Amino acid sequence: MNMVFSNNMKKFRQQKNLTQEQVAEFLNVSPHTVSRWECNTTLPDVTMLPKIAKLYCVTIDDFFRDTSAAYENYAQRLASHYEATREPEDFMAADLEFRKLIKNGQSSTEDLRLYGIIHQYMMQYCIRRATELFDQALEAGKDIDEDIFWRTKHQKMLLYAQIGKGRENIDSALETINTGSENPEDWICLIAAYRYNGEEEKAYEWFLKAIRKFPDTAALYIYGGDACKWLGRYEEALSYWDKALEINPTFHDAKYSKIFYYEEMGDYETAYRIRREIIDDLKQDGYDVEAAADEKLAQACFEKIS
Repeated sequence: MNMVFSNNMKKFRQQKNLTQEQVAEFLNVSPHTVSRWECNTTLPDVTMLPKIAKLYCVTIDDFFRDTSAAYENYAQRLASHYEATREPEDFMAADLEFRKLIKNGQSSTEDLRLYGIIHQYMMQYCIRRATELFDQALEAGKDIDEDIFWRTKHQKMLLYAQIGKGRENIDSALETINTGSENPEDWICLIAAYRYNGEEEKAYEWFLKAIRKFPDTAALYIYGGDACKWLGRYEEALSYWDKALEINPTFHDAKYSKIFYYEEMGDYETAYRIRREIIDDLKQDGYDVEAAADEKLAQACFEKIS
C-alpha cells in the first residue's frame, strides 16, 4: 500500500473540516471504507480519484506528494497548477472552475484575484504566441501570398498598438518610407500606424501625401476616410469611402466603414441597406458562414429602424 496516499487522504479531509461520515455520504460509500483508505488497508478504485480530488480541492497527483495541502476550493488548486505549468489547457481547466464559482455566487475576493492573475498570465502567453505566429507568416514572404502578407503585417501592428508599442510601429513605417519606398502598401502601413496610435491628424497628413503618389489605390481611401471620421470631417470621410468603392466596387472594408459611420449617426436604415449588400455579395461568393454572422448584425440594425 501507499502510506503517502493514505496519510494525505486523512490530512486533506481534516483540512476541509469533514468527517469520515460526510466523505462517505458524498462518495456513496460506507464510513468504514473511508477509514480503511486512511489506514492504508485498502485503496479507492481509480475511477473514484477525480471525485475525491475535487471534494478535497486538490489534484490527483497531490495524493502522492509528501508535501501537499487542500485548497479553499478546486478552482484555486487548478489556478496554482496553471501558474506552475503555464500550459493553455491548464488555464482552460481553471477558467472553467472559476466560472462555475462565479455563476453559482460562491466566489470570494481571493477567487477573483486569482482568476485575474491567471488571465494576466494567459494574456502574456497569447501576446507572445500571436507575435511568434505573425512573424512566421511574415517570414514566409510576399512571394507566397501578398494579400496575406500585408494583412498579417497590419494585424501585428494592431497588436503592438494594443500593448503600448504604437510608437515602434510608427518608427518602423517611417524608416521604410524615408528609404524611398514606392510601394503603396508601405504608405498604408504608416497611415495605419498613426491611426492605431490615436494620431489621426498625422494619419490624415500622410494620407494626403499618399494619394498624390498613388491616386488609384483603393485601400488608401479607406484609411483616409476613417481618419476623417475620427476628426469629425464626415462628408470628406464619405467621399473617400465612395472613392475606394469607385476604384474597387467589391471592397467590403469601405462598406463596413460606412456602416459603422451610419450606425453611429443613428441612420440605421442606410446602414441596414449597405449590410444587406455585403450579405448578398458574401452569399454569391459562397461565404455562407460570414454571411450568417452579418445576418445577425443586420437584424439588430433593422430592429432599430423606427
